Amino acid sequence: MKSRTHFLIAFCSAMAVTLVAVSDMGRTSPGTLATVHLREPDLAGRNDCSACHGGLFEDMRAACLECHADIGAQLEGASGLHGTLEARAEQCGLCHSEHHGAAAPLVQRQSFALAGTNKVEDFDHASIGWVMDGAHLELQCRECHANADVAVLQKGAKRYLGLERDCASCHEDVHEGRFTASCASCHGQSTWDGLHSEGHERFLALVGGHGGLDCRECHGESDAHALEIVGGAGTRPAARACVDCHDSPHRAPFVAGVAEQVGQAPGQACLTCHAAEHDTFHHVELLRMTPAQHAASGFALAEPHDQVKCVDCHALEPRDFAARYPGRSADRCSACHEDVHAGQFATGPFSQGDCLACHERTHFDPPAFDVEEHARAALPLEGAHLELECSACHERASAAEARVFHGTPSDCEGCHRDVHDGAFEPFVTALAPVEHGECARCHDAERFAHAEQGFDHERFTGFAIAGAHAQSECQACHPAAEAADEDGRRFGRVREHFGAFQGCVTCHADPHAGRFDDPGLPARVEGRADCARCHVESSFRAMARPFDHGFWTDFYLYDEHQTACSACHRPLPGRDERGRTLALADGAGCGDCHEDPHGGQFAEEGAADCQRCHDDEYQDFLAFDHERDARFALGEAHAGLECAACHASERREGLALVRYRPLGIECADCHGTHAEVLLRKKPRR
Repeated sequence: MKSRTHFLIAFCSAMAVTLVAVSDMGRTSPGTLATVHLREPDLAGRNDCSACHGGLFEDMRAACLECHADIGAQLEGASGLHGTLEARAEQCGLCHSEHHGAAAPLVQRQSFALAGTNKVEDFDHASIGWVMDGAHLELQCRECHANADVAVLQKGAKRYLGLERDCASCHEDVHEGRFTASCASCHGQSTWDGLHSEGHERFLALVGGHGGLDCRECHGESDAHALEIVGGAGTRPAARACVDCHDSPHRAPFVAGVAEQVGQAPGQACLTCHAAEHDTFHHVELLRMTPAQHAASGFALAEPHDQVKCVDCHALEPRDFAARYPGRSADRCSACHEDVHAGQFATGPFSQGDCLACHERTHFDPPAFDVEEHARAALPLEGAHLELECSACHERASAAEARVFHGTPSDCEGCHRDVHDGAFEPFVTALAPVEHGECARCHDAERFAHAEQGFDHERFTGFAIAGAHAQSECQACHPAAEAADEDGRRFGRVREHFGAFQGCVTCHADPHAGRFDDPGLPARVEGRADCARCHVESSFRAMARPFDHGFWTDFYLYDEHQTACSACHRPLPGRDERGRTLALADGAGCGDCHEDPHGGQFAEEGAADCQRCHDDEYQDFLAFDHERDARFALGEAHAGLECAACHASERREGLALVRYRPLGIECADCHGTHAEVLLRKKPRR
C-alpha cells in the first residue's frame, strides 16, 4: 500500500512538471510580429497565440479567416486568387510567413511565387477571371491597385482586393449611361477607337462582304438601325432581312419554294444558298444549294447531276444572271453532253434513240444496257464477267479516243494472258477447238480457279499423281500466294516455291539432313532414286524394304542393340522443323548412350573407347592382353592371380567400380619393404 502511494505521488509530480514546461514553451514567441499584426491589441499580447494559431478546437486557417472575411468569401466561392489555389489556400502561413520582425512584409515575391507567379508584375489576371490585354498590359500595378507598393497598409486598406471589372469603375462613361450594352461589346482594351461588334454574329456575322464595312454604313445616325438605337436602352428594331438591303434576281416561285423547305420567310431565305462569308453573289463556286433546293428551280439534281459542280453547268462568264442560268430540261442530255462513243452506235441494233436508249435518265454509269441486251453481242455475259465494269473489256486506244465497243474480242485469249506461259500448248494442238478459246477447255467463266475436275496431271505435266500425292490438295505443291499477281493468279507454280524439279526433295525437306547422300552410298536402288530408295509414295513411314541399319549408317545392330527404334531414337512431342517424329541418336560411341562403369579411368580426351578392351559385339567379357595393353607385365608370378587380387572394388562419388587406374607397378607398392614385412610378421610363441 505504501509503495502504491509513492508511485502516485511521483506520477503526479512528473505530470505537473511536464504541464509547466509545455505551458511555458507555448507562451514563448519565436519572433516579433509584422507591423500590421503587431498594432492589433488582440494579437500583440504574450498569451494571445491562439488568436492566430487557433485554440484547442480551431486551426490556424479558421483563426485567420475570423479577421480576413473577404479571403474566406473567395475560398467559399472558389473565386479570386485565393479561391484558385486549391490545397495551398488551406495553409495561410505557407505564403504569409510571420514572426520575422515588424518590418517583414506579409505579401512579398515568395507569396506570388508559391501562387504560380515568379514576378508580381507578371501576374496573369486571367487566372482570376479577368483577361487583361492591350493598353492594360502597359500599366504598373499601382496604377490600378493604389496600395500595391505600400509597405505597411493602413488599417482597413486593401492592397489588391476591392476593384470591379466593370470598365466604368475606372473609365468615364462618355455615353452617360445611354447604352445598355457593355463597353467590351464595342471597344477593345487597346484603344477606345476602332470599334468592334462583339455578339454581332447573333444577327449577322461580319465576314465576307460585310466584314470590311464601317458600322455607320449600316447603322447611320439617322437610320432606324442607328448605333444609338440598337445599343440604347429603348426598344430595338427587328433584325433586317437580306432583301431589305439586296435585290433578288431569282424568280418568285424559286424563292418561295426554297423558303418553304427551310422554314424561313422568303426575304431571309437567301442565307440558305449564300453564306455570310461570301463577298459577292457572283461566285458560283461558293454557293451552297441542296438538290431539293435546286429542284425548286424546275431541274431536279438526280444522279449524276448531284455530283456536278455548279460552275460546270453555269459558267462564270457571262456574268449576266439570265445568260448564266438559261433553264434546261433534265431529259435533254445532248444539250450538255457530247457523244463519247464517237458514233459507234449511230447504226446497228443499238442505234434507236439518243443517250436514253442505253442510259438511265438520271445517270450514265452504270448504263441501262443490261445482261439481256449484251446477249445480243458476240459474247454473252456469264459468271465472273457479270461482275466486271464495262471498262474492263472495253478500253480506250488512247486517252483522247472513244472507248471501243465494236470489235472487242470474244475469246479468252483476246483479253487474258496465258498465265501458264504456254506450258500446255504442245498438248492441245491436236485437240478440237473450244468455243471462246483454249482457256475454256479447263476453266469456266465463273473463276479461273475453277479448273476442270479430273485434270490429267501426268498428261499435261509429266508428273503422275499417285499414292499420298493423290490424297493431297493441289495447294500442297502449288501453295497460293498471299496476293494475286497482275493476272489475278494466286495458284502457285512449283518452280516458284520449290525451285527446279529434283525429285522428292523439291517439295519435301530432307529430314536426314543429307546423311544418306554421302558419295559412298548408292544414288539409286533398284532403279529408285532420292527418297524412293527407301520410302514409297503412299507414306514416308512405309518402307520399300527393311532398313539395313549397318549398311546405311555404318552402325551394325548386334544383340542388345536389336531393339525398337525408339530405344535409341526417342519420340518427339511433335514434328520438328524437318518433319521428323523421332530424334537423332545421341551418338555412335558407347559412352553416348551407356554409363561408363569404370568411372572415367580409361577416358582419353574426355571420352572412353570401350572397343579397346571389349569385342565388336559388345559382349560383357574382356579381350584385354595384360602383357600388351598395360604398363605392368604379369609374368609367371602374377599370371595365376585373380584380377581382384590387385584390382579391388571401391566407391567413387557414389559409384561402385573396380580400380584399375592409378596403380603402382613397383613391388613395394603392393608388398612393402623388407622391414615392413618383418614388422607385419607375428612373433612365435
